[in-house]
Amino acid sequence: MSGARVARQEFLVSIVNNFPTDTPPDTRDSLVAAEAERARSLVDEGIILRLWRIPGRRQNVGLWSATSADELHSAIASLPMYPYLDVTVTPLAAHPSDPQHSF
Repeated sequence: MSGARVARQEFLVSIVNNFPTDTPPDTRDSLVAAEAERARSLVDEGIILRLWRIPGRRQNVGLWSATSADELHSAIASLPMYPYLDVTVTPLAAHPSDPQHSF
């Protein structure tokens, strides 16, 4: 069935960055640039919907969208800093009182 729309699910993704602080600056800068580029690609693909950073921590929280947990895992694992990340994923379900929900 070509053109069939695949249902997407939203996930709350919390990421703590445990990148070693003693990494040489040129290595760190290269990895940070690659991470930003990959994140932009994930935004363009509709996988990362929103991102917030947690002030005072090396952590962010995001709203991600994927067709399955496997697709989400592949997207997260594609991040260049993945080996240094502590990731927590919470699957989300629609709530009838959500302000964006059509009543």
